[in-house]
Amino acid sequence: MNRYLVVTRRKPTFDDAVVPAHYAFLTRLREAGRLELAGPFADRSGGAWLLRAASLAEAEALAHEDPLYAAGSSFVTVREWNAS
Repeated sequence: MNRYLVVTRRKPTFDDAVVPAHYAFLTRLREAGRLELAGPFADRSGGAWLLRAASLAEAEALAHEDPLYAAGSSFVTVREWNAS
């Protein structure tokens, strides 16, 4: 599996009520062995997570399942990342 960096940026219409569902989503990914790291930016403008997936298409599909994205609260960008 490859690594993908998922970056989320809050939209002006960000809804704090979606945050618990977002954290539950990340917990499920971690339990499935797909999530390596995750956390918010210090300025609370968004966050990033390191995801394992077989392809960019799969990584994007998983990232778009994030409740923050699905609810329209955040922009999501996915990039394959050759981190070591």
